[in-house]
Amino acid sequence: MNEMLQYQIALTMIKDIGAVHAKNLIDYFGDAKSVLLAQKNELAQVDGIGEIRAKNILSFTDYAAVASEIEFIEKHKIQPIFIGSTAYPVRLLHCYDSPALLYYKGVAELNAQRVISIVGSRKHTEYGKKITEQLIAQLPNKNTLIISGLALGIDAIAHKSALENSLPTIGVLAHGLDTIYPSQHRNLAKEILRTGGLLTEFRKNTITDKYNFPKRNRIVAGMADATIVIETAVKGGSMITANLAADYHREVFALPGKITDTKSAGCLHLIQQNKAIVFSGIEHFIETMQWDESPISTTKEKPISIEFTATENNIIKLLEKHTTLSIDALVQQSTYSGSSISEALLNLEFQNIITALPGKSYELY
Repeated sequence: MNEMLQYQIALTMIKDIGAVHAKNLIDYFGDAKSVLLAQKNELAQVDGIGEIRAKNILSFTDYAAVASEIEFIEKHKIQPIFIGSTAYPVRLLHCYDSPALLYYKGVAELNAQRVISIVGSRKHTEYGKKITEQLIAQLPNKNTLIISGLALGIDAIAHKSALENSLPTIGVLAHGLDTIYPSQHRNLAKEILRTGGLLTEFRKNTITDKYNFPKRNRIVAGMADATIVIETAVKGGSMITANLAADYHREVFALPGKITDTKSAGCLHLIQQNKAIVFSGIEHFIETMQWDESPISTTKEKPISIEFTATENNIIKLLEKHTTLSIDALVQQSTYSGSSISEALLNLEFQNIITALPGKSYELY
């Protein structure tokens, strides 16, 4: 049995230790084993932990449940991905509340060159269905990963359209990999697994309740360069995803509709509040994302000759001046959008030009 994995899973099972607490503990101690074996006074010094959470960590003993989880993982060939692993989605590292541990089953690359999340209403119109299918079919770069939540409606249409156009797609779940919700999508999930994947932060036997869906939505938002909202009411999961994407400094696009259509009310609200750009077609989308340039390199080796974009040059100059900067500071001190900065940071990391530090900060490699 993988000893470190035992501690990693155990960390996520401790009462009152959420994603942010877990990351603070890892930043402080270095790894999950050191957290579980730490002294109470050391634990209490970590930001947000205190006496009560430190006591919860020290009193954790349910390693039988941990062993059961590992047995399930091994039996079903699931890949556990702990934060800090090279397999961890790089874009999620830029999110303050990213999960400490993910469970992944599939073949699609989580750190694809370009990632789009597509979300929308379960009760969509024919117009919403048509636009979703068209935009995916018209994507010029077949290395684009499509992400959604495997829900009824627009989510399912996005996954199916990706499959039909030979694009990798990942369904992010609000439960463990021992089940599929809704049950109508079991066959769709099987199809997705052939060329894409299923991703979750939840363990097996997790009850699918309403509190899990916003957690799921933050992964949908955080893993993508851009989120496209097709149709949604003013309240609902798609609006949560869109607002999270905006908070993460990612681009948000919303499909406009009739002002009298409740299914478009959420999209119009996002546009009105300047939280979303009007989605007017694939050409404008590609131009806004600056994806008409040369494909992003995913190689870890530093090229002999590198030509940086204007955004990348700006980041390099800022890091030369300040040595270390957080992503928020980079956004504030540059003239570029949050999504452009995030994409540039990802590209620079892939080329070993910069390195990520704890606390979502960066320095030159």
